[in-house]
Amino acid sequence: MKKVTKTVYASLALFLIVITFGGCTSQSPPSSETGTIYGTLKITTGLDNNMWFTESGSNKIGKISPENGKVTEYNIPTPNASAYAIAAGPDGNIWFTESGADKIGKISPQSGEITEYNIPAENAAPDAIVAGPDNNMWFTESGTDKIGKISPQNGDVIEYNIPTENAVPDAITAGLDNNMWFTESASDKIGKISPQNGEVTEYNIPTENAAPDAIAAGPDGNIWFTESGADKIGKISPQSDEIAEYNILTKNAGPDAIAAGPDNNLWFTESGANKIGKIPLQSGNITEYNIPTENAAPNAIAAGPDNNLWFTESKSNKIGKINPSTGVITEYLFGN
Repeated sequence: MKKVTKTVYASLALFLIVITFGGCTSQSPPSSETGTIYGTLKITTGLDNNMWFTESGSNKIGKISPENGKVTEYNIPTPNASAYAIAAGPDGNIWFTESGADKIGKISPQSGEITEYNIPAENAAPDAIVAGPDNNMWFTESGTDKIGKISPQNGDVIEYNIPTENAVPDAITAGLDNNMWFTESASDKIGKISPQNGEVTEYNIPTENAAPDAIAAGPDGNIWFTESGADKIGKISPQSDEIAEYNILTKNAGPDAIAAGPDNNLWFTESGANKIGKIPLQSGNITEYNIPTENAAPNAIAAGPDNNLWFTESKSNKIGKINPSTGVITEYLFGN
């Protein structure tokens, strides 16, 4: 199961706020001193070369400039939308899920205007979202055991049923094989769906109670995923369907998100251990880096245009970045 639940928070006043803070060092204040928790969850790189992220606790979409750490925030029209995942679309817009409102949203990087689209299924609880090879945005519906896609051109939504009941589809990614791959956190399976015909195939994870969470395509062509219930990193070969698993050094690490880095390693967050980890494609030897802020609860991670890995700290109102060459972590405080 996820280490950060999609709690519905009270939304703040509806206005646009622009706040600028410098990069924090290891002397930055702990999360208990930052006041209201804005619940930064997922993060992505926009085509405008900014990092965009969701603020579930403040009902906003945020962006941070890799150049100067400037943070800009935009209010979501629907109250208590509980914005969760976020991804850049082929149309240049930033797309996100509203797990508390059963909607898909998009924001224009140029104007900041937000448009929302209703999902046909009730109680869909949309989770992850990502661009597919067919130029649609694909997303998971954790509440209905469906995979959905939305057209950036007209907002039309099509949904596909997952064969396994109570699968709770979680993350989704586009594979180099042109299929969409996703995790089933409650059924301990990895699924794939063909954008051409909607056919779904499922693969059992060897470890019981693995609770697969995030998933990402690696530069080696394999699909890599986190096992939040087993403290492992897994990978599946699209060619052979074989699954390999690697143990994380720290117990109760709670691996959450995972992403390919510019150094050809896979990088992941450890929400339970307050660390950032990396795993090489070949050796599988994991290295971990401590986050300066205590109890930051790192959630998502994504490669930035500056060749750093950027990550969210869901309990500290900070956005962090780690240099893949040095392992140095810099944090940016916002919202207070």
